[in-house]
Amino acid sequence: MTTINYVLHDGSVHSVDANNGDSVMIVAVRNDFEGILAECGGACSCATCHVHVAPEWIDKLPEMDDLEREMLDFAEDVDDFSRLSCQIKISDALEGLVVNVPEKQY
Repeated sequence: MTTINYVLHDGSVHSVDANNGDSVMIVAVRNDFEGILAECGGACSCATCHVHVAPEWIDKLPEMDDLEREMLDFAEDVDDFSRLSCQIKISDALEGLVVNVPEKQY
């Protein structure tokens, strides 16, 4: 298990022990975290699981592919730390990962 830290829009931090191999998105959905809609169920065909990865973690993630980059065009408030949480697979290397959940997704 790997601990992932979700910072919700209200500033509350929720640390969750997650199964390796799951996505950051599926763990958020299982825990009913407001702000992660995940309308496509993790197929990388929407942007409703957009998160802001804490700056110290962004270089530790696999590089995003072209499809994820294109989907982020549909997200609100995209910045250099934006990722789709469905594309972040949990592993031991991500122990302590911090993601910030936007207030709402479109």
